[in-house]
Amino acid sequence: MAKKEKTKILLLYDFPIVGGGSGAYVKFLALRLSESQKYTVAIAAPEKTRIDKSIVDYKIKLPQIPVFIGRPGLESSKKYSQLSTLEIERLYEKFTNALIKIVEEFKPDIIHVHHLMVHTWAARFIKAMYGTRLVVTSHGSCLFVLREDKRYIGLTKDALRASNLITVVSEDTKTRLIKMFGEDLAAKVKVIPGGIRKTKFPLKRRLETIDRIRRKYKLYEPSYIMFAGRLITEKGADYLVKAANKINGHILIVGDGPQREALKKMIKTNNITNVTMLGFVGQDDLMQMYYLASIFVAPAVWDEPMGFTILEAMAASVPVVASRKVTFAIKDGVNGFHVQPRSSKDLAEKVNILLADYKLRRTLGKNARETVFNKYTWTEITKQFDKLYQSLL
Repeated sequence: MAKKEKTKILLLYDFPIVGGGSGAYVKFLALRLSESQKYTVAIAAPEKTRIDKSIVDYKIKLPQIPVFIGRPGLESSKKYSQLSTLEIERLYEKFTNALIKIVEEFKPDIIHVHHLMVHTWAARFIKAMYGTRLVVTSHGSCLFVLREDKRYIGLTKDALRASNLITVVSEDTKTRLIKMFGEDLAAKVKVIPGGIRKTKFPLKRRLETIDRIRRKYKLYEPSYIMFAGRLITEKGADYLVKAANKINGHILIVGDGPQREALKKMIKTNNITNVTMLGFVGQDDLMQMYYLASIFVAPAVWDEPMGFTILEAMAASVPVVASRKVTFAIKDGVNGFHVQPRSSKDLAEKVNILLADYKLRRTLGKNARETVFNKYTWTEITKQFDKLYQSLL
């Protein structure tokens, strides 16, 4: 009996894999699909991914790598809204020419595009020329660019209509996508969130591991109110700093970005003594650092599409205080608290309630872990994509 050939999946991504939540999404989806033994997986991106030898790696050489709102490692890049028409055309040409060569060599059964932007147009061209099935995923941040810059709408709408299936990472993202591109797409839009790896989040960390992190980063407070993410206006870290003098604990801010110097100046000007800013921390150390936190704070001022650091903190049994712009995973009073966006007063009050009540903190933290372990693991997410891919074959 002849051995059944594996289905070939090409994951097309418009950024380097390292540096953002959507990159982690692509990485872990690729790994889990490859491990399933049902798929041969390739990734095409502006930089080599070098994730695993089982994954075929294609580098797409671009004249530049534009960003949506900002991205670690691409601080000097232009935003999509700043590109000229000629620059957009050149990106489209590069993506299209590269994809033709990749498709001729790899011969994918399905192209799965992540983010809605110029590379999505190229994938739509490939579908028209080769008949390759097309899956498109919006991670949310691309929709903010599309809303503000109408130049990208027409060809993106055409690509979505031509696609076989569309996935989004949250119900909020689904609502915004359908509102932007039309109710007729609703039937083929499915919500598949991001996730965590259970093995990375034991119930407790070994004491020597925690001690190593404390010594390495000079973190000697008993526990911390933690923020982790890009330091951009949309993430709202400035509202946490503004709340600092009203919070009865020490705040730990992990991350880098264009807002960093402004935050440091704010801390100095207001004589704030209970905030530590670490800058960028590698993923392995960040995983350990969550276990130093009593509370995780996500004060986003935009509709947060999919916060991996939020899920990771919850997996470490840390309750989350998040603005109402964070609509996924968090249930108010069950596994964390919601607060009004841009309200330092509300943020401080909810954090202090948790700091003052160990039993409540522990209960919400336990519920947070259960929420993530039940709904947001890569094992469960890959099962959903497997079912989706199989429906197209």
